[in-house]
Parts: sequence; C-alpha cells; structure tokens
Amino acid sequence: MDSVPPVVGADVSRSRIPRNTRSRGPDRPYPTGADAGDPSQKAEQASSPVVDMNNEHTSDSLPPQLHQLIVVGGGVAGCTAAMYGQRYGLDVVLLEKAAPGGQTATASLVENYPGFPGGISGFELAQRVHQQAQEAGITFLTDLAKALLPQGPCWTLQGEVDSYCAQAVILTLGAAPRRLGVPGEARLLGHGVSFCATCDGFFYRGKRVAVVGGGNSAVDEALYLTDIAEQVYLIHRRHELRAEAYLQERAFARANLEIVWDTVVEEVVGQAELEKVRVRNVRTEQVSDLEVDGLFVAIGHAPQTAWLEGTLDLEDGFIVTDHLMHTSQAGIFAAGDVRNTPLRQITTAVGDASLAAYSAYQHISALSEMDVASLMGQG
Repeated sequence: MDSVPPVVGADVSRSRIPRNTRSRGPDRPYPTGADAGDPSQKAEQASSPVVDMNNEHTSDSLPPQLHQLIVVGGGVAGCTAAMYGQRYGLDVVLLEKAAPGGQTATASLVENYPGFPGGISGFELAQRVHQQAQEAGITFLTDLAKALLPQGPCWTLQGEVDSYCAQAVILTLGAAPRRLGVPGEARLLGHGVSFCATCDGFFYRGKRVAVVGGGNSAVDEALYLTDIAEQVYLIHRRHELRAEAYLQERAFARANLEIVWDTVVEEVVGQAELEKVRVRNVRTEQVSDLEVDGLFVAIGHAPQTAWLEGTLDLEDGFIVTDHLMHTSQAGIFAAGDVRNTPLRQITTAVGDASLAAYSAYQHISALSEMDVASLMGQG
C-alpha cells in the first residue's frame, strides 16, 4: 500500500473538484440510485444547495463539518480507503469509535498477508497500517456513527458526539464477535468470558480454558492459548472442524489441546468469576460440567449495521454491494467484512477498500461535473 497504481477509467491528472462552485438553487439535479456515477443522467431535484468546496461557510452552505469523503471504521480496510481517497486528491476524514485496528488487531498471527514471510501479529499489522494513514495526513475523529441521512447531493452522518456532512461515505464497519446467547455469558463478560485470546489470554497462564468454535478463528485462538494455558478445550458442535487443513494439523498435534466434539454450551456458570461451563452433547443429549477458568467464544462475527436498516439494503445484516462497492444508495459505499461477500480476509478487505475509494472518487467527480454544467446553464 506504499503506492497507488493508476486506476483504469479514472482521470486523476485533471482538476478533480472545481473550486468556488455554487449551485443555482434547488433546481440543480443530482444523481441517485443507478444514475449515481453518470453525470449525464438527471435524477430528482436536490433540496439543498451545493457546498463551496473551499469550505468557505456561507449562509447557504451545509454544516461546517463538511468533507468530500468520510470513511467510517478505523481498521485496515478503513485506513486503506482513506489513504486511497487522499491519493485521489479528496478531502478525507476517518471516523473511528474506539481503539484503531479492528478485528485484525485481535489475530495472534497473520500468515497469509503478502510481504511478511513467517507472518506478523495482527496487532502489529493493524498498528502499522494505522500509523501509515496518520503519516499520510489522514484526519482521525473519534465518534460512534448513529444514522445516515440524505441532504441534497450529500449525506449527513450523525454521531454520538457531532454530525458530519460529505459528498460520499465509505462504510468499513467490520463485524463484532457473535455471542453464544446462553445464560451467564453477558454477566461474566470480562470475568472469565472473552472474545479475544490475544487480548486476554495472558490472564490464564497455567490455567484451564475453553474455546468455542470450529473455524479458523477458533482453532487459531486455541493454538495461541496452548502456549499459555495448562489445558485448552476446543468445544465444537460438529464432529469435524471447519478450519483450514494446516490449522487442523497443528491442533491435532498439540498435547494440551483436547477437542470436545458434538458439543454445545448450555450455560456459563459462576458468581463473581467464571467457574465452569455447562455443555450438552448433541448426539447423546448428555449434560456435563467442564471446569475452566476462562471461556473464549469464537463462533464468527455479526455486522453492526442495525442503525442502517431502512437506509441501505442489507442481507443477514451485511451491506449489499456490487463489485465496485456501490450500495443501494448513491454516494454510500461499503468495504471489508461488513459487506455481503463470500470471503472475509484482510487481503479482500484491502482490495474492497481501494475499489470503494475509486468509486467514491468517480461519484464525487460526477457531482462536480454536474455543478459546472449547472453554472454554465447546461444543467
């Protein structure tokens, strides 16, 4: 990500956003839906004036928090989208709700990201990407996005702290860990129950822990914990793992890793701290208790998109996009784990993000060209 290759179809050499452009008023057309990227297509009439791209806030301008592009999410995808957007000459800010890094930061070891023979810790990779974005001059804001509202050709993003306006928004929200939804889980979260072995594993040195799940993340967490804990149990509801073959081979070879097949968690038991996990064998229906000090849940992730219902098309909570990361709304794009995609990897998230930035640039350029045509009496 040290350089941006030329993008086919993008004329990055020309002046991208005309300066001091003003609209004639509410009769200026703007693109929506399928017409978003085609300046020759006119959609319904805009109800708000165009904002001066010099950010000279006049009485007819939008709120002062105006930007060409807002990226929501501070993970690897978000930082990538922001850097690519900036390379296209856009005014970009990145909104993140908490510590940077996203889900990448929780991975103990990333071995399939190009350029790092022997692998790199997820935390270090996420920090490097975040640092690169900072050094590139990206403006980071801390806020939690709550709503997206159309405002003429722009979008207003409402956060807990403030509101922001932009011509385009890229959503790189990632996904949050799925919960078991069993009694005791929420109450003992942080008191024996965790969703991140990399974050909390060191608390259980020399102790007994369990991991729930059977995919790559679960097996990776279990393997990481075998170097810390005395005994690790991997609880899986089926009789075969879904993790990649090389991870399974490592798991089967670890002496202090025991796989508890055909089993689901029924209850997390403990007073102030976790004491045991009540499990049920799905074949025999036998219920038993597994005494452990820590329980790590790794059963996948769920997108945090409830606040977008009614605004964007969603599929099982994931944002529906096309191959260029357009969503169902003109000017809104999505990248990474939050979109409906068959593969969720760091590499795919980075690719999504670069495409989303390209599409956002094309959208903003189309809006600007329409503004010029309006000023010249051609709109």
